Amino acid sequence: MANRSRPSQQKRHKERARQEKQKMKAERRLEAKTRGSERGPLAPGEDPDIAGIIPGPQPRREDELLLEDEAPETVGDADTTETPDV
Repeated sequence: MANRSRPSQQKRHKERARQEKQKMKAERRLEAKTRGSERGPLAPGEDPDIAGIIPGPQPRREDELLLEDEAPETVGDADTTETPDV
């Protein structure tokens, strides 16, 4: 007879994971609700989706700057490949 895992232990583990997930979702909802009330009312005629956005070029992210520093300079290397004369 094959050894099977105990369904009751699996069910308990699954139920605990489900309860933990529900708890985390409730905390996120409460945090979002609190954050929304802290923001306060917007000016009349202001769209909340684009409030505070500054038009124009945006500053570069740190990870882009790091990648740019690590990248070797390869300008013009593609044209230097030699083809053998046949």
